[in-house]
Amino acid sequence: MGLRGCRILTAIAVAGVLLLGSAQGAMAAGSRDVLDRYAHDTWASFVAMTDEKSGLPADSLDADGTRSVQTSTTNIGAYMWSAVVAERLGIISHAETVERLSKTIDTLEHMERHEPSGQYYNWYDHRDGAKLTAWPPTGAPLTPILSSVDNGWLATGLRVVENSVPELADRAGALYDSMDFGFYYRPAVNRIAFFYAPDTGESPCCYDTIVSESRIASYIGIAKGELPPKEYFGAWRSFPNTCDWNWQETRPVGVTRTYYGVNVFEGAYPYDGMLVTPSWGGSMFEALMPDLFVPEERMGPRSWGVNHPATVRAQIHHGLEEAGYGYWGFSPSNTPEGGYSAYGVDAIGMDPGGNPSNEDRTLVDHGFSGCTGHDPQPDPPPSAYTNGVVTPHAAFLGLRFAPDAVMTDLERLAHDFPDMYGPWGFRDSVNVDSGVVSNSYLSLDQGMIMGAIGNALADDVLRKAFATPDVTRTLRPIVGIERFGASLHPG
Repeated sequence: MGLRGCRILTAIAVAGVLLLGSAQGAMAAGSRDVLDRYAHDTWASFVAMTDEKSGLPADSLDADGTRSVQTSTTNIGAYMWSAVVAERLGIISHAETVERLSKTIDTLEHMERHEPSGQYYNWYDHRDGAKLTAWPPTGAPLTPILSSVDNGWLATGLRVVENSVPELADRAGALYDSMDFGFYYRPAVNRIAFFYAPDTGESPCCYDTIVSESRIASYIGIAKGELPPKEYFGAWRSFPNTCDWNWQETRPVGVTRTYYGVNVFEGAYPYDGMLVTPSWGGSMFEALMPDLFVPEERMGPRSWGVNHPATVRAQIHHGLEEAGYGYWGFSPSNTPEGGYSAYGVDAIGMDPGGNPSNEDRTLVDHGFSGCTGHDPQPDPPPSAYTNGVVTPHAAFLGLRFAPDAVMTDLERLAHDFPDMYGPWGFRDSVNVDSGVVSNSYLSLDQGMIMGAIGNALADDVLRKAFATPDVTRTLRPIVGIERFGASLHPG
C-alpha cells in the first residue's frame, strides 16, 4: 500500500468518526492544552514580525527572522485582534496589550489615507507607516489603491480594540467611525467595488459572490448605516443554472427567492451527497473568515448554519478521500517552494478556470447537464492529485464545526513534516507529497489561527467584541431571513 496509503486510511477512519461524532461538541481538556500551546507559539510569530516603534506587523516573516518591508491594512487588523486574543488567553498582560496597540493606533492616526472616505491605502512600509508607491524589494511601480475588503479587516481590528481595550476605545472607535464603506457602493448593481485607485480613478466592479471574505465589508457598512440592507442580497449565491452560464464546472440546483425586493437565485452545487453554496475558489477563508467575528450560523440557521458545516465537510472529504492526501485544509497561501497561490476545493468553487488543491492543477469538470457543448468529464482518481498544498490556517477555521477532525489534522501535519511546526507556530503551508515546507509565516494566516483559537478557548472573544448587541440587532433580521440552497442531507 505504501506510506501515503496508510496515512490516507488512518486519517479517513479517525476524522470520519470524529467529524460525525462531535462536531460542535465540547472540546477535550487535552485539545485545549494543545490549542493553548499553538496560541502561545503563534503569538510569538507576531512579536517577531512587528516593528517595535511603529507597532505594525510585516506582511510575512521568514524562518530566519527576516521581515518583509510591506504590510497591508488586513495585516494590521489581524495583529490588533490577535493581541486581544493573546491577552484573554494570558499570554500577555493587559499593560502589554495597551502598550503594543497604542503604538499601532499612534501610527494609524498619522498614516496617509484617502479623504473624505477615510479609507486607508492597501500597502504601507511596516517600519514607519509610509504609503508604498514601489513594491519592495524590486522597486517596481505600485499604484496605491483603497481595497474594500482589506479596509474591512482593518476596521474589524479597530472594532475589536474599541470594545476590548478601554484605554484605547475612544481612539480606535474614532478611526472606525471615520471609515466610510458606503464609498464603495455601486447602486446600479447593488454591490461594492473591489477597490478604488485615487491616482487613476480606476474602480473595477464588483465583489459578486456572497461566500467571500468580502462580506465583512458589507456587514460593517450595513451595521454603520452606510450601505442599504438590500446590498447583502446583491451578490450571487451561485451563478444561474441557465445554458447562458454553462461554462461553470458544475450545474447548480436551486430556486429563486426574494428578499428586500431583490430576486436571489439560491443555487448550490452537488458535492459528496450534499448541496454546497459555492465560493469563487472553494477555499476555507472565503467561506469562514467572516464567521470568526459574526455569528453567522446563529444569525442565519437556514443559510450559514447549513453551509459552514457543509464547507468543512467538503474540505475534509476532498483531502482525505477525493484527492487522497491524508491531510486537508485548502486556502490561498504560500506555495511551499516559493511564491503565493490560491488553493481550494475546485468542485465547490465557481471559478471556471478552477482553483485546485495542488500545484499540478488537478481540476474537475462535472459538465452542465441539459446544455450542448459542455459534457461532464470523469472525476480524476486520487493518484492524479500530485503535489497537494495544505495550509494549517484553513483547518483552524473549521474548529467550530469539526473540532476533533481539525485537531487530528493539525497534529498529523506537525508530526509528519519536519519544520512544519516550531517556536513561531505553524509555517504557512506544506507540499504533502514532496514534504517541502514553506519558509514563511504570513501575518494574515497567523491572525486567522489566533482568531479561531481565541474563540474556541475564550468564549467567542472576537465575536463578542465585534458583533455587539447593536450590530446584532441590525444584521440578524437581514441574515436570518435567508434560506440557502445548501443542504447536508438533500432529498
